[in-house]
Amino acid sequence: MTCNLTLLAWALEPTRRGWPVFPLRPGDKRPAGHPERLCPGTGRCADGHRKPEQRATTNPDLITAAWSQQPYNIGIATGPAGLLVVDLDMPKPQERKGVPGGTESLLALCERAGQTLPATYQVRTPSGGHHLYFTTPPGARLSNTAGRLGHHIDTRGWGGYVVAPGSTTPQGAYTVIDESPVAPLPGWLAGALSERAKPAPHTAMTPVRDGTKAAQVALERECAVIRTAGDHSRNSTLHKSACKVARFVAWGNISRASVEEAIQAAGESTGLPAAECTTTIRSAMDWILAHATPREAA
Repeated sequence: MTCNLTLLAWALEPTRRGWPVFPLRPGDKRPAGHPERLCPGTGRCADGHRKPEQRATTNPDLITAAWSQQPYNIGIATGPAGLLVVDLDMPKPQERKGVPGGTESLLALCERAGQTLPATYQVRTPSGGHHLYFTTPPGARLSNTAGRLGHHIDTRGWGGYVVAPGSTTPQGAYTVIDESPVAPLPGWLAGALSERAKPAPHTAMTPVRDGTKAAQVALERECAVIRTAGDHSRNSTLHKSACKVARFVAWGNISRASVEEAIQAAGESTGLPAAECTTTIRSAMDWILAHATPREAA
């Protein structure tokens, strides 16, 4: 019962901020109750399956009744709470060495944008990741994203949830590490999350004569530009130069691997961490490959 009471206290804590909660399975991150595919269509689901977001509540009586029965972990329904939570994951053990984690990817994103993030309420996850809590702009309805902002960066908004502090899994506990007031989501970050990806052009890329030579010249030129970048513009220069050469990859004039290898070396020569270079180059390359103008119209 002591364990239940402790978790009950943690479950009631978010409601003081107006954040609705719902039960997660004891010691787990998954919602308690039946999944939609097994919904009996009776009881509280008589009018249709009620998803966790719909079941979330700030009613202390309902919360007390639930957590008095089982030592549930706690889920916060981010959309109804008016929250956008940035989830910074750690690289998985099976990933290759040097792959950036969410924190490194976010720092690279901030440097490219020339922006900083305000202090805000922050939770450490059992795996070593971080949840950064922000309030959403008035009238905005931001949904979940996976990888849109960068490698190992997810966001939780409408249609999603986060595991609240006080919850535990076999890996450990979710712990508050920054009790700062929850900051408003910065406008530049809200804009990045609101952008809709443009469909990739369907027109076939048309190679041009001497395209391979032009690509090699461009690669050498941009590597030289990167190596001479100043301390405060290294990341942004790396991103711009990678975008310029990525066009030749899209046109089939040079391989992606050779471009990434050369630009990675140029970036590291300026003192940028290898993981940051990898994230920045990959972001630029992926964007250009998805949006490149056909060669004959460039």
